[in-house]
Amino acid sequence: MKIFDLIAPAYGLFYGYQKRHFSEILDNVQNELDFSIYSNIIDIGCGTGALCSVLHQRGFVVTGTDNSQKMLHIAAKKQENKAIEFVHANVLDRLPFGDKSFDVSFTSHVAHGLKPEERKIMYKEMSRITKRLIIIHDYNEKRSVLTDIAEWLEGGDYFNFIKIVKSELKNSFYDVSEIKVDPQASWYICKPRDQYIL
Repeated sequence: MKIFDLIAPAYGLFYGYQKRHFSEILDNVQNELDFSIYSNIIDIGCGTGALCSVLHQRGFVVTGTDNSQKMLHIAAKKQENKAIEFVHANVLDRLPFGDKSFDVSFTSHVAHGLKPEERKIMYKEMSRITKRLIIIHDYNEKRSVLTDIAEWLEGGDYFNFIKIVKSELKNSFYDVSEIKVDPQASWYICKPRDQYIL
């Protein structure tokens, strides 16, 4: 998506804020979700790498993917991210990883920008590459006027997504639960449907 290449420099200005925010979220959810049992994590749609950086600093082997080369360039230039593998890839075209390559897959504020049929492709691909846990970090039903305006300008499926996200995820994954991580966003915690055979 060319828009993300265009906005990458501006987006990079929020890197420090995003890192602090992701770090706070991980601290706040640790009583509800034990990450210590996992070792490798992928962040799909990683942008400038803030979540990747936080996860790496907490001892995980981290891979970040994004469809924007310029976002990845900003992420990879940061000294703290030198040990993180950043891969230019589009989740809608099949990611270049084998089945069940990662313990956990994340995607943050990606799902709402996709059309429903595209989300189904992303969910299927996340299930394919993930052994244990899938986390969709995205909006919940609490909306601000500023978010509404920004999402209207972006032209994604935000307004439909927040109405159907829970039922949509239950149709795609097994054992879906929700943790509210800030007033307007949740972690939708899902398991691949075939996890029981692992």
